[in-house]
Amino acid sequence: MKLVKRISLFMILSVVMLGLGGWGALKAEEYFYPHRYRHGTEQTGTEETDGFRQSVSQLADVVSHVTPVPQGGQTDETAKEQFIDTEAEDQVIEAAAAPEPVVTADTRYLLEMVDLSKGTVTESEETIPVMYIGLNREELLEALSSYEDNPPLSELEQGFETIELTAFSKDRVAVCKYYKEPEPQGFYLMVADHFIVVYEEDRSTLYMNTDILLERLPDALQREIMAGKHVASEKELYLFLESYSS
Repeated sequence: MKLVKRISLFMILSVVMLGLGGWGALKAEEYFYPHRYRHGTEQTGTEETDGFRQSVSQLADVVSHVTPVPQGGQTDETAKEQFIDTEAEDQVIEAAAAPEPVVTADTRYLLEMVDLSKGTVTESEETIPVMYIGLNREELLEALSSYEDNPPLSELEQGFETIELTAFSKDRVAVCKYYKEPEPQGFYLMVADHFIVVYEEDRSTLYMNTDILLERLPDALQREIMAGKHVASEKELYLFLESYSS
């Protein structure tokens, strides 16, 4: 029995001594080789840093494909200007590719009439003339120029002077007409081949021919016309023509 106790005590002491020896060896190694375990920690941190750097590098590669990277002596401002110029060129190309606007039946037609004699302006919105539908801006300008060269008689009677395009889009067209009240103009009634003819104030510019025969007029009126009868206004002239026309 005593032998068993001795053996047990010896084994316990051996285990304790072995544990103390191992703990002492670890402390001694940590004391004499302090960078061994730190190196392992640093290596783990380095691996994490390398991974982070690699991620940043990959992100930079992606960005470089989207935004031009300055090359050579270019600065960031130069790169920005080049990028803006590229964007502007793209916008110009898109604008050039857009369909050219034309006048449609739904286009608003705004008419402005300016009386130069009285200094008044009258504005109105009317139905777009059929002749203007389907025209682009240049074609509409040509149509207005043709209208100005050959205005209707009703426009001439109102003193039409000129016309211009002031606004043009698919939704809205604005036109301005200028009028000037004609100054009073006299005429002369004269004879040519036995018929009455009308000359302007200068007595040399033919205004119109008539179908009125001189012989059909009263003698006193015939003598006045043969000498050159003056008519003060256009209204008086037309009253005379209505009275003696056949």
